[in-house]
Amino acid sequence: MSTLTEALHDANAQDQVIDDCVELVDKEVQKKKGMSGMMIKTGYKAVKGIKPGFIRKVVRSLLPDWAAKLDPLWSEAVASGAPQQHFERKRSDIAEALLSVTDEKSREAKNGVVRTTYDKLRPTAKKHVEEAVPALGALLERHLERTSA
Repeated sequence: MSTLTEALHDANAQDQVIDDCVELVDKEVQKKKGMSGMMIKTGYKAVKGIKPGFIRKVVRSLLPDWAAKLDPLWSEAVASGAPQQHFERKRSDIAEALLSVTDEKSREAKNGVVRTTYDKLRPTAKKHVEEAVPALGALLERHLERTSA
């Protein structure tokens, strides 16, 4: 398989990536400090409280679009021979790709808590997503490098 999209057609691989993405988000949120960290943690708690498994459901629904946006960047990363380091260098581009998907989905969200929370946190989102990109690169490399080569 040569793309993330193709690799994620495998249900087992997809489930493992989703589980790890949820864990990554949880860890990244918990690392946040200061006033902005408190806002992020409060917003995340509100969104998680919508219903059990909500974050997992959101990641599952976003993953195909994220994969499609990341496919060219992942291909570059694999070709570089050092995917995680490539993701580190391309933090800004990767954050923009991921946020372009969440921006679109947020506009379509029917839940007011989700829309309001996203709108409040969006101005600083790129910085926070960029901080998570190296861990995302490691996650993808761990799960998909062999199938994407």
